[in-house]
Amino acid sequence: MNQSMIDIHMQVMWNRLISVVEEQAQTLIRTAFSTSVREAGDLSAGVFDLEGRMLAQAVTGTPGHVNAMAESVAHFIRDIGPENIFEGDVYITNDPWKGTGHLHDITVVTPSFHHGRLVGYFASTAHVVDIGGRGFGPDAREVYEEGIFIPIMKFFERGELNRTLIHIVRNNVRESDKVVGDFHALAACNETGHRRLIDMLTEFNLEDLSMIGGFILKHSREATLERLRNLPHGSWSYSLDLDGYDEPVHLAAKLSIGPDGVIVDFDGTSDMSKFGINVPLVYAKAYACYGIKCVVAPEIPNNAASLAPFEVTAPEGCILNAKRPAPVAVRHVLGHFVPDLVLGALHQALPGEVPAEGASALWNLHMSVRPLPGNDARGAEILMFNSGGSGARTSLDGLNATAFPSGVHTMPIEATENVGPVIVWRKELREGSGGAGAQRGGLGQMIEIEAAEGFSFRFSAMFDRIGHPARGRDGGLEGAAGGVALDDGTVLKGKGLQFVPEGRRLVLSLPGGGGYGNPGLRPADAVEHDLKHGYITKEQAGLYAKAGDKA
Repeated sequence: MNQSMIDIHMQVMWNRLISVVEEQAQTLIRTAFSTSVREAGDLSAGVFDLEGRMLAQAVTGTPGHVNAMAESVAHFIRDIGPENIFEGDVYITNDPWKGTGHLHDITVVTPSFHHGRLVGYFASTAHVVDIGGRGFGPDAREVYEEGIFIPIMKFFERGELNRTLIHIVRNNVRESDKVVGDFHALAACNETGHRRLIDMLTEFNLEDLSMIGGFILKHSREATLERLRNLPHGSWSYSLDLDGYDEPVHLAAKLSIGPDGVIVDFDGTSDMSKFGINVPLVYAKAYACYGIKCVVAPEIPNNAASLAPFEVTAPEGCILNAKRPAPVAVRHVLGHFVPDLVLGALHQALPGEVPAEGASALWNLHMSVRPLPGNDARGAEILMFNSGGSGARTSLDGLNATAFPSGVHTMPIEATENVGPVIVWRKELREGSGGAGAQRGGLGQMIEIEAAEGFSFRFSAMFDRIGHPARGRDGGLEGAAGGVALDDGTVLKGKGLQFVPEGRRLVLSLPGGGGYGNPGLRPADAVEHDLKHGYITKEQAGLYAKAGDKA
């Protein structure tokens, strides 16, 4: 067989391996108990070689989970010990510094054996609805307050369930059936991946993953380095100021591009917060790599080799390199701004290729709904994912109510209301929230939520861009800032545990994305289209017209 035929054969197997991990992810979606997994796709799945290097990831999933999980499997191998890895084992952790950044994410790793010999590992991650402690929110002062911490350990050993672990978990979380159910769903999805892998190895008459794994890693690294060699080489810096918890947070990055790799240095970033908005470096690195790859190498498969040329450093103890026992429960808020941060620096190297800043951080809403006195009904823990607008692109408008960079889906209202006694009265695009520009920023949302009759609820706010809206690029204007209030006009905080009394509605005004380019260059028919569909106000349409006269 000549080299061309060998490469084609390898490519077929590579595509087959991707289908294996995609079926792995779909199994998790079908079997998960939490709506964040079933409806929003807040998960990751992948296959790893004997050294713990990620060979392929499912398309379904979030970059924060996937790229952090890419580092976690090596921790599992070291902590369990090669001599303690047996057929039928399943391993588990939610260690923020060895997993994906906070206790609510459960990572499960399963060794895969073929003909009695270890050939690789399957790993998956999912966000569970509750992990005990204070609940999902930024108010804790130490990680110990944020919930039960599960070190890397065995969930199953040689097929036998660790009942002691399950007993401890059931007695430390509020939604025990859902949480334990998700543990088993994670194990089941890895088992699906393992079975499909064995089918593949049998079909292609392979003993292990070494041949296809070597091909994947070699070609991915070569393709990434080729792309880097064709980029401008040098260093560029950018910074962001964000709301923080009790005081603003400053994020800074220096991006250095060379022919052999990219270095991102977060020197100059604010020190750790005493609240749970801190970010372990593994999570900051995950989103830094993702932001760069979105522009530099979006079509190159995401695996250990394509990630290897990217190095991320940060001063120890800064808010993007939090050390244990720092509280990290809502690490996603600042973590989701890391792509905007590195893309701002990359824009200077590649003008005309990088979008404007967006709402970026998800507006996650965790509600604890409780019955009023005299009501014997059961309360509920409800997690709802919501997204503001993304930044305008160089030749296209920003996406409305779209989760960039997290990639999760917006949860349907019906799914949220089915989980517990809440009513979503309003969920619509927020008129006028996109920043003006030749390309308009994406719109945020307006959301109104009330507890059902006989209930009240408290919620953990984990929102940003209230005091620091998304900035436009190349003359584009900033998007609208976010807001949190009750329907009677009472202004609430953007972060922290707060109460919504009976009969009152929580009103969320999600931020919009920044615009791109001079608003005066926006075509008149595009302005007319936006006005007709309620994307902009009449006042904004007039501003576009005035800008056009000046242009």
